[in-house]
Amino acid sequence: MPTEISQKYILALDQGTTSSRAIILNHDGAVVASSQKPFEQLFPRPGWVEHDPGEIWYTQSSVAAEVVAKADLTGLDIACIGITNQRETTIVWDRDTSLPIYNAIVWQDRRTADYCEQLKREGRAEMIREKTGLILDAYFSATKVKWILDNVEGARERAGKGKLCFGTVDSWLVWKFTRGRAHVTDVSNASRTMLFNIHTLEWDKELLELFDIPESMLPEVRNSSEVYCDTASTLFSTKIPISGIAGDQQAALLGQLCTEPGMVKTTYGTGCFMMTNTGDKAVVSKNNLLTTIAWRIGDRVTYALEGSVFVGGAVVQWLRDAVHVVTSSAETEELAMSVPDNGGVYFVPALTGLGAPYWDQYARGTIVGITRGTTAAYLARAALEGIAYEVYDIMGAMASDVGTLAQEMRVDGGAVANNFLMQFQADICRGDVLRPEILESTAVGAAYLAGLAVGYWENIGELQKIWKLDRAFGPVIPVEQADKLLRDWHRAVKRAEGWAKEE
Repeated sequence: MPTEISQKYILALDQGTTSSRAIILNHDGAVVASSQKPFEQLFPRPGWVEHDPGEIWYTQSSVAAEVVAKADLTGLDIACIGITNQRETTIVWDRDTSLPIYNAIVWQDRRTADYCEQLKREGRAEMIREKTGLILDAYFSATKVKWILDNVEGARERAGKGKLCFGTVDSWLVWKFTRGRAHVTDVSNASRTMLFNIHTLEWDKELLELFDIPESMLPEVRNSSEVYCDTASTLFSTKIPISGIAGDQQAALLGQLCTEPGMVKTTYGTGCFMMTNTGDKAVVSKNNLLTTIAWRIGDRVTYALEGSVFVGGAVVQWLRDAVHVVTSSAETEELAMSVPDNGGVYFVPALTGLGAPYWDQYARGTIVGITRGTTAAYLARAALEGIAYEVYDIMGAMASDVGTLAQEMRVDGGAVANNFLMQFQADICRGDVLRPEILESTAVGAAYLAGLAVGYWENIGELQKIWKLDRAFGPVIPVEQADKLLRDWHRAVKRAEGWAKEE
């Protein structure tokens, strides 16, 4: 007798910038088991960031199998699979062999910055913004695809003959899980390529012509919640429907159940990403934020405004791995709380440029205010405060664009376990910061999308009961003190801006 679907489980795959993760959720939204594997970050030249697509697949498929075993389940117990992924990261592979023709070019990569500047001088930025909702920047996929076609021998010729596939990481994983039977993406990932018209919901022929990218390379764009295909790899002994896809930040917005316009979430991962739900309106930002598609369920598209900080938790990794100020990320909380203030030290974590609302690809990481009395504790505190200041800047821009935001911010990601950071964020933003019990919002959002598609959950209303609060942080420092800190922060940002641009 078949198992009732509500007694089964959902497998959510979360392919991130530094690791591949998998979690098993039950019908109550509880995490039954999880598994994670890091993979190598490749930096072939200054400003270049790459991943091995084979290692992305190996680590993601490995943790998928491992987490099912860890939960003592089989493929028969899995109702469906949801996928969420690092966005904009670009992979081009051979349609016949399924072999990548170049490493994945990561969203952080800046190799096409000069080309983006050239397009701005040619007056292309506004047309791109109107169609895609995006700022013209090396962050997005379009210029990365063009670079691969222009720089890998024979690539452009093979693309012209229909022999190459382009995909963001979600497309690559679906291709591998189905052994090349499905070349698809969802609207949320498509909206981050700078090739997709977010109003017509189609690949834009004018943009494809501008970047000289054959349409035959592109995946089919589907809803964020629907059955795309069944698995065909040997990973599971049974076929499992893949039924949910969303870019990581859009998945986190749903995972935090920010389903009403004005609700805000911020994910603190490698970068920091703030999103607000804008409903069925594609709000055009006047403050350098991105208009993006959050998800499409059924025939309804939900839009969002987003601000991206390129380096969030990555600054703590830098303190740990590059300069050895700390031996573990958790150590920064204790260090930061061991001193009464920042000692006049400000750390602008622009290690790969400044994202929203500055969009300065030539900014670089800057530490100001160092004296003979500056210790590791002050550096750790300044790094954490720098993350919170960056998020504050985005929140101000977002409030200006939409008029009214919710007086609370839901948070997730690895860095939100740091109580000092969360409290300082509340102090600076002058509002409540809500940390949920389940911090896996990105993977949870992918699971929700997948489950809705197969009837595992009836509707979003049923999901609202799942979200539970762990801790709320409210502002405690005086407004005058917060204002003084912010004034000095913005002075420090001025020192970081444009540093790598030759006079």
